[in-house]
Amino acid sequence: MSETKPVLNLGLPKGSLQDATIRLFGMAGFRIQVSSRSYRPSIDDPELEGSFVRAQEVSRYVEHGFFDCGLTGLDWIEENGSDIVEVCDLIYSKASTVRSRWVLAVPEASDIHTVKDLEGKRIATEVVGMTRKFLEKHGVTADVEFSWGATEVKVPDLVDAIVDLTETGSSLRANKLRIVDTLLYTNTKLIANKTAWEDPVKRKKIEDIALLLTSALEAQNKVGLKLNIERSRLEALLKDLPSLRQPTISPLTADDWVAVETILDEKVVREIIPQLKDAGAEGIIEYPLNKVIY
Repeated sequence: MSETKPVLNLGLPKGSLQDATIRLFGMAGFRIQVSSRSYRPSIDDPELEGSFVRAQEVSRYVEHGFFDCGLTGLDWIEENGSDIVEVCDLIYSKASTVRSRWVLAVPEASDIHTVKDLEGKRIATEVVGMTRKFLEKHGVTADVEFSWGATEVKVPDLVDAIVDLTETGSSLRANKLRIVDTLLYTNTKLIANKTAWEDPVKRKKIEDIALLLTSALEAQNKVGLKLNIERSRLEALLKDLPSLRQPTISPLTADDWVAVETILDEKVVREIIPQLKDAGAEGIIEYPLNKVIY
């Protein structure tokens, strides 16, 4: 029996996103194992092989065909100017499921209040190309230098301003910095090489991965709810019961009772369950979801 040859070579982000990416693939049904000394993980799908590389480099390797597809941020696609196919958004990070943003920040006491105030100033950032385009769009000439990290500590002694990535702004506030403007909102994307995307076999596999990853993310903040209720009280209960489309109604062995099943946002469960109980519901069961596919 011949071995199944990999269909796709997948580029995975190493660094702060690595663990979150492994968890996401696990939720989607793929088991990824990687040792601390290896950049090539073991994936329990014989049609997949891959490598962990820095997110900053993934889009370039996908564009050039080293990877058929990969996961990286919109910011690095923009910074690299990569000509690739954006397959889907995957809004997750190392700690949350929110979009991050690249912001222009200055010390709280700085006299810089708008982009125009950067004329002739010095800026430190990892996204030099993006920052220069932003300044050019606003007709501002400034010195933009590459920062290898710990960018927040470089103001005001080394530079006048920084362009840095933030989710909540808490790190900037902790370093007594204030945000002047936002350059770009960004999130992780599944991207594909254009030639691979034109290959029907590869494209189908990429689309399948996209479906499973997005459905796993959809399921993160939703739960399933089951309950029993007297048929005579059903109409009143359904008026206030959230669902993706319509709840599922099933008869019970007792003709005057029905079972109701629905999917709803987890954040409303603590409010809705007491209301369901007051409406006459019994046998209420809340259960987690692995995937939600629309």
